[in-house]
Amino acid sequence: MWLMSDSFFVPVGDGVWQATGHTAGPWDSRAQHGGPPSALLGRAMLNCQPRPDMMIARFTCEILGAIPVGEITVAARVVRPGRSVELLEATASADGRDVARATAWRVLRTASPAVPSRQPVPPPLPPAAMADRGAGIAEGWSDGYMSAMEWRPAVGGVTIPGPSIVWMRMRYPLVPDEEPAPLERVLIAADSGNGASSELDISRWLFINPELTVHLHRDPVGEWVCLDAQTAITTGGTGLATCHLSDQDGPLGVSAQSLLIAPRG
Repeated sequence: MWLMSDSFFVPVGDGVWQATGHTAGPWDSRAQHGGPPSALLGRAMLNCQPRPDMMIARFTCEILGAIPVGEITVAARVVRPGRSVELLEATASADGRDVARATAWRVLRTASPAVPSRQPVPPPLPPAAMADRGAGIAEGWSDGYMSAMEWRPAVGGVTIPGPSIVWMRMRYPLVPDEEPAPLERVLIAADSGNGASSELDISRWLFINPELTVHLHRDPVGEWVCLDAQTAITTGGTGLATCHLSDQDGPLGVSAQSLLIAPRG
């Protein structure tokens, strides 16, 4: 039975977290969506020998198996310390096996000059009255994460096939009594690129990602994250979902997900 709560995870103790029903993904109600555990791994990295003089510029999460909506143990370490760049690693395990492993590079903040991003500027955040347009749960999807996030499509939508531009924010904190860090807000949303730009009928096809990679060129700000998402699929091959990532201050980075494309059993 799902544990429902006012957060995506609740602490059990000693690095162990209980995933709540808000983490459940659309493919299987017993398995987490990739966004919440990615954010939890990102949180562990931020708290690992924290360096306020640095920011995480690249984050990659490898999903090693189905991540259960249950207890997971999270640990992080500095793999390669340094004055200017550091490599971090975080793992999530369940039932004695690793279910996700993430690495990230954090880099030193310097006084370098700014160069404007050439990414597309996102459309304005749509009003709340438009929140349900193309933002529902597609037929055949399980609920949990889908309702735990607020969706405001500006172009297309989650239930409309093809590319889309969707604004997202968390309805609940990642963990109790803690304001989500900007990185956590980006990671929990970025893993939705493949769903936001789905090209195939979910009742007939799987298009699931075994990994997520996010590159950031500045610190995110605010609650809202915008995904300008599209998916490419090759016959007999795999798929690739890519996103331009923005917040209400403008472009902030890109994300990509390799996709397994297969018929649903």
